[in-house]
Amino acid sequence: MRSNFRGRPVAITCLAVAAVLAAPTVQAQPVPQVLRAGGAVKVVHRYKAEEARQGVAVDRRYLYAVDNSVIAKYDKKTGAKLLEWRGDPAHFPHINSCAVIKQQLVCASSNYPAVPQASSVEFFDPKTLRHLRTVSLGQGTGSLTWVDRWRGGWWAGFANYDAKGGESPRDHRNTLLVRFDDNWRRTESWSFPETVLERFKPTSTSGGAWRADGRLYVTGHDRQELYVLALPSGGAVLDHLATLDIPIQGQAIDWDESRTDVLYGISRSGGEIVEMQAPSLKPAPN
Repeated sequence: MRSNFRGRPVAITCLAVAAVLAAPTVQAQPVPQVLRAGGAVKVVHRYKAEEARQGVAVDRRYLYAVDNSVIAKYDKKTGAKLLEWRGDPAHFPHINSCAVIKQQLVCASSNYPAVPQASSVEFFDPKTLRHLRTVSLGQGTGSLTWVDRWRGGWWAGFANYDAKGGESPRDHRNTLLVRFDDNWRRTESWSFPETVLERFKPTSTSGGAWRADGRLYVTGHDRQELYVLALPSGGAVLDHLATLDIPIQGQAIDWDESRTDVLYGISRSGGEIVEMQAPSLKPAPN
């Protein structure tokens, strides 16, 4: 599968000149200015899918609706439901998203809303929906909400919450992008920028996927927004390049690799898989 922003100086209003003269000099912190990208994300088609409660995965011919311990397979052309997998909720309480990677359906799973937070990656045969294997990621990072493959590694989004499903002292500010190698050893991680975390609050990231343009596209839990991110040239915080308005309320997403301008998401309230066409942005630098 798959800008730097100029800060504005912080104005300081003083009640007394003497207080200002006596105060130590403080370096103003830059405030990222993020503009919404030009172009609109448009609805192409809607598919009825009662299992579309957490997210959707897509390959050349099929769609996979995800709902905690249920995955349903649909025909992309006709919208007909073809197969269904139902797992034991004791073992699969919260499968949040899936993606078809290397001829396997790779799914992000956690014990949400239970704590301590624990996560795993579940592998399925996309042809039969048979469960193949589990990679346990254990505790201590957050709740795994999405996983993708890009540039020879596994990339995972770990959610942290302010309330339900959260694990104090972590909260939405501890949302994290983690890169793993082929043996699922953690190699690097990045924090999300404040401009995105404020939009996640009080929940966290629900969906994420790398696009062919070399950028990471991420959704939150409820807002009708798609955040365009990139790895920074330095430091440990992702760059927030743009925000796109989208006709869905967050949740897990997946790019259609057979048509790189097509993004799939879900409508929880409508019980639908939503096919969308996204505007093309300039290629990211290598």
